[in-house]
Amino acid sequence: MANTPSARKAARKIEQRTATNKARRSRLRTFLRQVEEAIASGNSQAAQSALREAQPELMRGASKGVLHKNTAARKMSRLAQRVKALG
Repeated sequence: MANTPSARKAARKIEQRTATNKARRSRLRTFLRQVEEAIASGNSQAAQSALREAQPELMRGASKGVLHKNTAARKMSRLAQRVKALG
């Protein structure tokens, strides 16, 4: 348990940051799942629109530190490849 005032404050900050990152990660996974479902259904138009919505979320996740920037770029690239193959 945190004993000093600064350690208590740090613990509060970590708790808040964890909650924020958890929400961001959950939101990101939702957008990615929507793209995956659209690809699985075989609907090219739905997949493209889902990908367009997911792209800024992925980049935002990378900029906020939820994902590494290369991980976000790799996911974006692989999804775009799969959506293109549908069309």
